[in-house]
Amino acid sequence: MGHRRGGRKLALDILYEHEISSRPVEEVFERYSANPGFEFASKLVRGVIEHLDELDALISKSAIDWEIDRMPLIDKNLLRMSAFELLHSEDVPGAVAIDEALELAKIYSTEDSSRFINGVLGRIAKSRSD
Repeated sequence: MGHRRGGRKLALDILYEHEISSRPVEEVFERYSANPGFEFASKLVRGVIEHLDELDALISKSAIDWEIDRMPLIDKNLLRMSAFELLHSEDVPGAVAIDEALELAKIYSTEDSSRFINGVLGRIAKSRSD
């Protein structure tokens, strides 16, 4: 698994554990800091947490007929990570951020999740370029 792809998977694990356990993210980081890709993962996680309100508002606006609080946890965190990359990571092309989210969704989420995530991220990417 590539450095960044592994980092994205690790970031997904960290965000999931942080949200499900309500433990501080720094405490969750301790369990993962020795893993390859941790540096990239921690950048994503910190970015998501720093911009959480902005990301959730944008996802809510772009997820037609879906409330963010009712989304599956994996999908919600994949959307947050990818939206963060779309908006705040100049070194990651938008298509790459979306493709990586779709690949992770195909592996770790439901059968329909990749289509849902693709639609939401597509709307976010389009609104960014308008």
